[in-house]
Amino acid sequence: MIKPAQIQVRFADLDTMGHVNNTVYLSYFEYARVHYFNELLGLNWDWKKFGVLVARNEINYHLPVLLNDTPQVEILLDSIGAKSFTLAYEIKVNGKITTTGKSVLVCFDASSHQSIPVSEEWKQALSQLKPLSV
Repeated sequence: MIKPAQIQVRFADLDTMGHVNNTVYLSYFEYARVHYFNELLGLNWDWKKFGVLVARNEINYHLPVLLNDTPQVEILLDSIGAKSFTLAYEIKVNGKITTTGKSVLVCFDASSHQSIPVSEEWKQALSQLKPLSV
């Protein structure tokens, strides 16, 4: 099991209300993806040949995250399609869910500039993620 990505909230992440600004959560999701992908695929993965592009993001805000909080981002597997997969995110502070979200990621070959099928390696790696509970 992969440990959730731990985020350090920076002062620059805050809005005038003292909460993490809504736009910052996408960078938290991105940080968590890099953390998880390194664990699932290793550091030598060929991202140019077997990369991914973000096609869609959605975020649901449940509770504010504040400066002295230490949010943890867990990634769950929502679904796998022919050329894309959907990841779900849960951001928790002290065990309470503050934010949830999803990203649709399309498998992409940067050298040919084309989407590609989800490879068996991706499927195997993604199967290590906890499934999203319905």
